[in-house]
Order: sequence, then structure tokens, then C-alpha cells
Amino acid sequence: MKKLIYIALAMLVSANALQAQKTTFKIKGSDTCLPLIQKQSENYMKKNTSTSIMVTGGGSGVGIGALLTGTTEVAMTSRKMKLDEKLKMQDGAKAFKEKIFANDALSIIVHPSNKVSQLTREQLEGIFTGKIKNWKDVGGDDLTIVVYSRETSSGTYEFFKEHVLNNKNFASSALLMPATGAIVQSVSQTKGAVGYVGLAYVEKSVKDIKVSFDKGKTFVEPNVANAQNKTYPITRPLYIYYLTSVEKTITPYIEFLLSAEGQKTVLSEGYVPVK
Repeated sequence: MKKLIYIALAMLVSANALQAQKTTFKIKGSDTCLPLIQKQSENYMKKNTSTSIMVTGGGSGVGIGALLTGTTEVAMTSRKMKLDEKLKMQDGAKAFKEKIFANDALSIIVHPSNKVSQLTREQLEGIFTGKIKNWKDVGGDDLTIVVYSRETSSGTYEFFKEHVLNNKNFASSALLMPATGAIVQSVSQTKGAVGYVGLAYVEKSVKDIKVSFDKGKTFVEPNVANAQNKTYPITRPLYIYYLTSVEKTITPYIEFLLSAEGQKTVLSEGYVPVK
């Protein structure tokens, strides 16, 4: 009887020891980063079976907010942390670190039937701010333009507003979508539609177009090669923010993201490597 008790106690201690060795952390934020970080986390957990990672989207702002409230250990974002967010982190005594783990190119997408194949930055500004309302004004058919955008909590929304619209407001008629996939689906089903998505989200159901940031002198196709050689103008870094209090836990994961294997996954998933 005593022997059975000892065995049971040994098993319980062993189970508790294994549980204690289990590493768990959450990553929350950018929908742009979501497919890549999900894939990277799956690969990491296969190599590190004692680690459990939960990845959810919601937008860059949501991820940073969760970092501030302590409901996530890691925020993934498609923009830099804002000054007011940094101040809130400071006020909350939340020391953090920033790492760039990949780059991204934003594609302008339209319905496949749209005969417009290229646009200047100025034309994009006109379209997304509502000044240009018909495709015939930019060389297309006589068709009303339907603008799709990410919602305001999205880092992609903020990046696009700053770098493409020169900080001008989106058209009041713009349809704000909660996720990037919803933009792809909506544009694929609406003949007059236009939207913007991360390069990795582009599917055959939509058409991406060339853009010019030199007033129409050169139009560049959105692809990984053009993003890498910096000829495509709408590119940006993707960030990981994490609390220094969990740095020991997160560092091996960050190292994996930046490793040769991790950067190979960045490329295979349709993103732009940093190395």
C-alpha cells in the first residue's frame, strides 16, 4: 500500500515538474502580421514542445492596448508605437522592447474586371479621400468607386493615411472593415471596389495595381523583389513589442523569428525578410 502511495506521489511530483517547465505566452495585435506569426509560432512550438503560444489579431492598437493592460506578453504591430502609447507604458511602469521581424508591402487591389492597372499617389489620395468618385476620372469605366479601408484601430489604416494620403482623412463614404480578409472578399465581389492589403493577402480573386510616387514617371508592381530593392514605395517594417519582465521567455522566440529558418518562412509566407 505504501509503495502505491509513493508511486502516486512520485507521478504527481513529476507532473507538477513538467507543468512548471511549460512556457506559455500570448501574442496579440496586427491582422497584417497574423498569418505570418501564426505560422512562425506553429514552427517554433514543433521545435519547442514545452512552449505554448496563443496568437490572436484585432489590430495593432488592440495589441498595444493589451500589452499595457497586461492581457498579452507580446504585441505584433504594422506600425511603430505612438508617443502617447509609450507614455502610457511609462506611466504604467511597463518597460518594453521593440524588434523588427519582417517587412511588408501594401498592395492596392481592385476587382479583376477593372481595366485600371496603375495609379499615382496623387490619384490614390483623391480616390481614398473621396475627391475622385468615378473610375472614368483615372482612365477606367464609368463606374462609381467604392472605397474599402481597415478600421481606425489598424496599424495598416494609420500607415496608409500617413504615407499615401499625406495625413488627409479617408472619405466619409469609405467602408471600414474589421479584418484584412474582409477587404479582399469585398473587393473581389464589388466591381467598383478598391482597397489596400498586405502583400501576403493578395489572391487571384482580386487584381493588384502598379503605383507611382514620382508623379507618374515610373509605376512599380507590388511584389517581394520590388519591396526588397526598395523600388516599391508603399513598404513598412513589422514590429514585435514585448515587456522586459518576460524577456527571458520571449528572447528565444525572437531569435527564432530572425534566424535563417525564420526569415525563410517570412519569404515563403509572402512577406519581405529583414535579413
